[in-house]
This record gives sequence, C-alpha cells and structure tokens, in this order.
Amino acid sequence: MQEKVIFITGGAKRVGAAICRRLHAQGARLVVHYRSSLNEAKILQNELNLKRADSVALVQADLLDTELLPDLIEKAAQRFGQLDVLINNASSFFPTLLQQFTLEDWHDLVGSNLRAPLFLAQAAAPYLKRQHGCVVNIVDIHAERPLKDYVIYNAAKGGLLSLTKSLAVEMAPAVRVNGVSPGPILWPEDGEWSDEAARQQIIASTLLKRCGEPDDIAKTVQFLISDAPYITGQIIAVDGGRSIHL
Repeated sequence: MQEKVIFITGGAKRVGAAICRRLHAQGARLVVHYRSSLNEAKILQNELNLKRADSVALVQADLLDTELLPDLIEKAAQRFGQLDVLINNASSFFPTLLQQFTLEDWHDLVGSNLRAPLFLAQAAAPYLKRQHGCVVNIVDIHAERPLKDYVIYNAAKGGLLSLTKSLAVEMAPAVRVNGVSPGPILWPEDGEWSDEAARQQIIASTLLKRCGEPDDIAKTVQFLISDAPYITGQIIAVDGGRSIHL
C-alpha cells in the first residue's frame, strides 16, 4: 500500500471515510472525491494531512455529469503523478415504489451506482494498466437479494455486480477488478430506517446477530488491494451472513 495513489468516490464520510482512514494509515496517498460534503471532506483531509503532509487531495464533482468524469480521473492521476487504485464507493440510495418512481429517480440511482463507475473505470484504465493496479466497487448484498420498494436501486447495484465481473474480463491481465457487498453496516441518514423494530429485525436476520462496522468494509477493501494478487472478478459479501440467511 505504501505510496500507492488511490482515488475514491464519496470518500468524505461514513464508509468512504473509514476506507480512507485505513488505507492512509497503511501508507497510501488519497484523492478523495465528494459532491456536497465539503465540510466533512476538509475535516478528513486536515486530519490525514496532519499525520502525513500533502498526502490527501480533494476533488469535487457531481458524478451524474458523465462528461466530467475523464477530467476527474486525469486530475487524480496528475495530482501525485500516477493512479494505482480506483474505488467506486459513491452511491445514491432511496426507495422507488413500483407505481411511483420517476425517470429522474432512474437517472439518479443508475447514474451514481452504475454509469459513473463504468465511465470512471474507462477513463482510469490506461493509468491503472501502467501501474498494474486495481478497481474495487462497493456493491450491496441487495444486488442479489432485492430489497422491497427499492426496485431501481436493486437493479443499479445488480448492474454494478455484473459490471465488476465484465470489467475484470476487459481489464485483465494488467488490472484486477473486484467488489465488496456490504450488509447492515450503517443505517441510512434519511430516516427511512429509523424504526428500531425494523432495525432489530434486520440484525436478527444476520447469522452473527449484530451490525458490522465501517472498518469491516475498509479491511476488506485493503485486502483486495494489497493482499489478493490472484483474485479478480469476485464479489465479497461483508454482511454477517445475512445474504445467506434471508
């Protein structure tokens, strides 16, 4: 991990920030993308740069604007002179009931969860091949076990799962591409899952009978980057066994 340059989308808070902290602690240099979380991004940057000067840069962009993505990758690669890893972590998440969803919902959910990772990987491919780097996509166990009332989100993450495997084929042998599928790690911020009984029901459906921690995802991402040179095209569920117990 030492001196690797890692570009991560949505890295300013929550699971993204946990990934940043862990990879930075292992010696990586980071280019952290954010959309609207400027304060969180600056706090994270200052925290990590105090530990190792000039090791974390920030870039702002709306990933739904596909035309911006090649320039975003170029900026990330130019900042430290190379690009070793792309982590597609940014994600929209909200319910879309079958009789109520709109085309705008489709563009948002598919744009952030599927289209942006594809076009970012396309733009990053030349840089990653030069470094024999890798891509890590943050998928979701609901890509394979659909969550009721989230039909577009489920489809978008299902597409990302398939994209991960397709990119592994397309980018081999120089670049590895894998995914991590979180289960119950952090509850959404929008209040949709604020009901304690609903939360306890989800926790009870895990084999380990507890929520995971953001660092559980970060550890798995670290493993795929630095300790898995013969793994590509795979999706690792980090879910306490929930996906096999639903």
